[in-house]
Amino acid sequence: MTSPALTPNNSVNSESPYAWTRLIVSLLLMTIGGSGMYSVTVVLPQIQAEFGVSRSDASLPYTLTMVGFGLGGILMGKLSDRFGVMMPIVVGTLGLSGGFILAGMANSLWQFIFIQGLLIGLMGTAATFAPLVADTSQWFTRRRGIAVAICMSGNYVAGAVWPPIMQHYIDTVGWRQTYIGIGLFCLLSMLPLALMYRRRPPSVVATAIAETKRNSRFMQEAAKSSPERPLGLAPGALQGLLCVAGVACCVAMAMPQVHIVAYCGDLGFGAARGAEMLALMLGLGVVSRLASGWMSDHIGGLRTLLVGSLLQGLALLLFLTNKGLVSLYVISALFGLFQGGIVPAYALIVREYFTPKEAGARVGTILMATLFGMALGGWMSGAIYDMTGSYQAAFMNGTAWNLVNLSIVGFLLYRARRGLKSISTATQAQA
Repeated sequence: MTSPALTPNNSVNSESPYAWTRLIVSLLLMTIGGSGMYSVTVVLPQIQAEFGVSRSDASLPYTLTMVGFGLGGILMGKLSDRFGVMMPIVVGTLGLSGGFILAGMANSLWQFIFIQGLLIGLMGTAATFAPLVADTSQWFTRRRGIAVAICMSGNYVAGAVWPPIMQHYIDTVGWRQTYIGIGLFCLLSMLPLALMYRRRPPSVVATAIAETKRNSRFMQEAAKSSPERPLGLAPGALQGLLCVAGVACCVAMAMPQVHIVAYCGDLGFGAARGAEMLALMLGLGVVSRLASGWMSDHIGGLRTLLVGSLLQGLALLLFLTNKGLVSLYVISALFGLFQGGIVPAYALIVREYFTPKEAGARVGTILMATLFGMALGGWMSGAIYDMTGSYQAAFMNGTAWNLVNLSIVGFLLYRARRGLKSISTATQAQA
């Protein structure tokens, strides 16, 4: 006899106490799994020094980690859609812990890059990102925006917690021993948490019924947009536009996040100050994500994305004109407050305009695009630095990519408003 806890359409309702408990566990898992994303940023100066390579070559481990992270999001999302989210979490735990331990033993830059990309990125951190976001979106209806924001805050909590911890142990015992220790911690902490995910999400039918009770303007726009023709576009076309927008916004986002530690070193402030700025940036990103989740529940994912992108562009311009220690702390804080809600907005847009049964794969694909943007932006900024000898041109490059994102989001909002207006006009004519 099949256990009720394992049936796809179990009796556990959305937004129940169990759903909130599951959300907290997802937050913890994403925080632990996010170590794979930020570790390589912190060790960038040590990697450059130990292997005797250029700044752009030292940025390659981050780039390949993000590429693996992105591709793994699709793979883990499909595994989650088919078998439930518990399977990718177990696979991710083994990949992440094994990757950290092996990377700590790497004898060359290319060994380090391969392990970072395959084990830590594709098989490890990816399992604690897109699958958890998609899973959370299916357990909540009225409070989906804030729930997804809480879940995705784990990515930024990781950014606030891990860099200073890693920097401390790198300074005391070295980066290799630090990596091995993190690998053991991931193994011992993540496997027990995976047991929470034995239950499958509520049925798609029940979720759809609950969603019809949401009557805000943005939900009217989404409701008038058929899953077969979201915003009047083919599903693949809309997803493609969202992917391009995701790449563009995250190329811009990567410049401060990936290079702030090295940037502070170049300015003479030291790597420790840069790690503190990164932690401040990502810690306040948690506040931004929670605020944007609240906004999304009231104005929708597209409008939230537009606000975040506008403010991110403003912060990049501030980096261009300020190089003092205090001003960099302030701008890092503003950057965290401004851009933290951008990536969660894509997951909410997917749930607003696409069918729930495709949530894992579609969220994974679009989040893959954002990670490719981070990967491209991290490498591109290093390459521009190598060519120009400073980060000024890299900040300008990020600002240009941010404008591409704004253009796409503006176009989609125009189509959403036009579609709602045309339907309202037709309804009035019939009356």
